[in-house]
Amino acid sequence: MKILVTGTAGFIGNTLAIRLLDRGDQVIGLDNLNDYYDVNLKRARLARISDRSGLTQIKADIADRQAVASIFQQHKPQRVVNLAAQAGVRYSLDNPHAYLDSNLIGFTNILEACRYNQVEHLVYASTSSVYGANARQPFSVHDSVNHPMSLYAATKKANELMAHTYSSLFGLPTTGLRFFTVYGPWGRPDMALFKFTKAILEGQPIDVFNHGNHRRDFTYVDDIVEGVIRSLDHTATTCPNWDAMNPDPATSYAPYRLYNIGNSSPVELMRYIELLEQYLGKKAQKNFMPLQPGDVPETHSDVSDLARDVGYQPATSIEVGIRNFVDWYLDYYGKK
Repeated sequence: MKILVTGTAGFIGNTLAIRLLDRGDQVIGLDNLNDYYDVNLKRARLARISDRSGLTQIKADIADRQAVASIFQQHKPQRVVNLAAQAGVRYSLDNPHAYLDSNLIGFTNILEACRYNQVEHLVYASTSSVYGANARQPFSVHDSVNHPMSLYAATKKANELMAHTYSSLFGLPTTGLRFFTVYGPWGRPDMALFKFTKAILEGQPIDVFNHGNHRRDFTYVDDIVEGVIRSLDHTATTCPNWDAMNPDPATSYAPYRLYNIGNSSPVELMRYIELLEQYLGKKAQKNFMPLQPGDVPETHSDVSDLARDVGYQPATSIEVGIRNFVDWYLDYYGKK
């Protein structure tokens, strides 16, 4: 297939592009290479795929309406995976307009381009952050998510509503994937694992929020990408049993689906840090802090729908995943 992947210089998008190219798909990659974090890391990710046949890499911003329209008209992708977005819960407290530009305007441009170019299926990134103030665990796509705790989460919830509108009005099949704390080699420097590793190696203290009482559904990047590909290949359909008197948020009378994509096995933050210390061979200096604004103490994904519909089964333990990350980090930054 010819597949447009937005965010190919990003953590998940880059690994996804490699997997799609490996199986013989044509990939149109799109990224604006913004400076939210180290651009050199983004360029290094792109270097992993730059010489691959079947790849067309384009520098553009999804918030640029004309650029997006031109890319779709020229390349005619059959399917689209939209991973480009302004990420991060805490950054949304400092720079809210970045989230409006990328996550709302940019996503509208993607939806419009899919509408006018007969795209067969749009898969897009949502987030576990949409569960916000929900307390019932594990988080289920069949529960309402009307109490977000950050603007980032609100924009991702908006994406789900916008996608449903296009599925309903124009018959565009859309699938939203709520990612749960993705980690692994080539990860993002603003994520805890990256920050902790850098600080421990430099002998600096790490901030341990909620006094270490976090539990997170840490999900290895390869497992995430496997789920994305399986979802992409399984085009969203209408739900014949959908009941307007008792509406299910995860399905619809339109060709629309929502799924959690996580490890479904939460890990204590302190265990996460213990493994990192073990693999680095160095103890962390811990600065225990209260819960941050916009953050939640626990995430736990119910992935039963994704397992049932596409055979999703995460396979990477936290022990293996953190070891792989540490090996990559030490090699990439020349710390060995």
